[in-house]
Amino acid sequence: MMSSPEPIVIAGMAVEAPGGIETTADYFVALADGVELIEPFPRDRDWPVDQVLALGSIDGWGDVADAGGFLRGAAEFDPMFFGISPRESIAMDPQQRVAMRVGWRAVENAGINPTALEDEEVGVYMGASMAEYGPRAAAVNEFSGHRIAGTALGAVAGRISHALGVVGPSMTVDTACASSLTALHLAANAIRNGECSWAIAGGVCVMGSPAAFFEFAKNNGLAADGHCRSYSASATGTLWGEGAGAVVVETEGRARRLGHRILGTVLATRVNHNGRGAPIVVPSAEAQQRLVERTIAAAGVCPADIDVVEGHGTGTPLGDPMELQALQNTYGAARSAQEPVLLGSVKSNAGHAQAAAGMMGLIKVLLCGRHGMTVPSLFADDPTDKVDWDRGGLRLSAECAEWPARAGRRLAAVSSFGVAGTNAHAIVAMPATDREIDHV
Repeated sequence: MMSSPEPIVIAGMAVEAPGGIETTADYFVALADGVELIEPFPRDRDWPVDQVLALGSIDGWGDVADAGGFLRGAAEFDPMFFGISPRESIAMDPQQRVAMRVGWRAVENAGINPTALEDEEVGVYMGASMAEYGPRAAAVNEFSGHRIAGTALGAVAGRISHALGVVGPSMTVDTACASSLTALHLAANAIRNGECSWAIAGGVCVMGSPAAFFEFAKNNGLAADGHCRSYSASATGTLWGEGAGAVVVETEGRARRLGHRILGTVLATRVNHNGRGAPIVVPSAEAQQRLVERTIAAAGVCPADIDVVEGHGTGTPLGDPMELQALQNTYGAARSAQEPVLLGSVKSNAGHAQAAAGMMGLIKVLLCGRHGMTVPSLFADDPTDKVDWDRGGLRLSAECAEWPARAGRRLAAVSSFGVAGTNAHAIVAMPATDREIDHV
């Protein structure tokens, strides 16, 4: 297989989001309507909810609100559809099950028959992190023997490859909250390098335990009021969420030859690290700015042509101002207050989906481009006072608005930053189209 200089395009996508959302159409409606998809802790996961909600009573720990962005269908799965026994399916990390669903649906959304891919050189790259699901594998129980794959992080991607019967590269990527955009970066490069003919790229997060709430309660990093107030002056911390998304990526020539829709072109992706200096969990505005600058250069575009930035926006008083500084120095500096670049974060709607966060943001951007409109970022009416908003042309997206195409396309950027110091950034172009958008 020869390496390809052709543009890499996105030809299909699928999503699962909090609030019972299982289609891209429902996802876009919720975003356009400014719906907050936050709900109380699930009571059907055998979690010690009372203990979690009482963590604030421990000296030095922060309060935990009874709130998060949880997938309602996380426990639902049809194992026989994928040729898996019920006992094995219970032993599987729910992230494997949800990833299989969104991977299959993304392929169908691209107009490809998932049952006709046996032995094809198709890559699968999925972002995911460990989620502490189920009993320890080092124990004797009725699921022993199934846990070796059921607890394997690599099986998140491997299950999709196995279900489809494809034989290209298959890997699960863990760069924490940057995982799914890192997966897209690896998938696009694999296609360019001739490692696979096309690929599925995505990310998934289903919390097998409330461990993330314990960790951030100890660090006083959770939103006290149960809202993820991205870039807001009222932000007190982040709010954990779940989600899953996948896209089909291939060369533009292949997409056109097979009659696939082109939802977007991946102009460039780049990944870097904060390096040494601050503690590993502390973000770096300098590293983020370098990443954005290098992605812009690789995309070959003018930063002033980027109309929308889907930011990381975790709602932390430390992280958001650093990110805003990097964005002001790049995209904001290229625009004016009269014609600003619009910034938002889907975390304000659905919480922080961790390893799936970047993919949730990318799919939001693709849908906005497809519909020719921007959507509001919640809590945008109260922007943080930790940055000087008058210094450039960066503004929060506060309402639905028409998104005019420039020279037949709409350009946007997506950011995702990991707690271990990895940063990922992508620039995509969505074609202006008069096609029907009812089934995106």
